[in-house]
Amino acid sequence: MKSLEEVGIWNRAREMCKAIFELSKEEPLCKDFSLVNQIRRSSRSVMDNIAEGYGRGGNKEFIQFLAIAKGSCTEVQSQLYQLLDCEYLSELNFATLMDQNKRILAGIINLTEYLRQSEYKGNKFR
Repeated sequence: MKSLEEVGIWNRAREMCKAIFELSKEEPLCKDFSLVNQIRRSSRSVMDNIAEGYGRGGNKEFIQFLAIAKGSCTEVQSQLYQLLDCEYLSELNFATLMDQNKRILAGIINLTEYLRQSEYKGNKFR
């Protein structure tokens, strides 16, 4: 991977972040400032921690930031349930976003395992 844009899970996290941002502009959710702020920050954290880990140039650091992204991804899952329970989200939109989030989570887990097993230590160790 020569650029951040080549990191598949970062692109998926970006798409989820955009979808959540668009959803959070709709009424009545847009009036729940606390929940809107929480889910926006969590979804951005997934994307940003993948980016920061990639940018560090070493597998160990990348793995560390992927662990943070994984936690944020799980936080987004919890917040999606809150949106559903507060009736801010339809069952269909919930299922779509939850599926998207679960695919990102699986991608983070797979990339973490790949990096752990790889003999290549990262760009900064060339």
